[in-house]
Amino acid sequence: MKHLPQISEAEFEVMKIVWKHAPISTNEITEKLLQTTNWKPKTIQTLIKRLVTKGALTYEKSSRVFVYTPTVKESEYISQESHSFLARFYNGNLSDMLSAYIENDKLSDAEIEHLRALLSGRPEKGDK
Repeated sequence: MKHLPQISEAEFEVMKIVWKHAPISTNEITEKLLQTTNWKPKTIQTLIKRLVTKGALTYEKSSRVFVYTPTVKESEYISQESHSFLARFYNGNLSDMLSAYIENDKLSDAEIEHLRALLSGRPEKGDK
């Protein structure tokens, strides 16, 4: 697995918008984040610049507008973070993590069946 940049929670909010809507301009990112956060436009621009510096975003200038695309796939980033979490809190042991989750949270019958299907490698009802 290639090493991906460390992304803060705030930067991750920006990345979620870019992953969903790329290619996307600064103004479009700002507009979407103003709907879900109380951040100032300058804050959003700073987060975008940080992501470019970290290599998570790239951009092209189209006339007077900067248009951003991710250099990191969302699935790769999520996978890296999952592995990092697992290593940090459960010494890399997935069974320990699942046991802790199952012992502390009540799972519905549907969630249990979903886990069984995943573990057995068989498709669930309704999957093709």
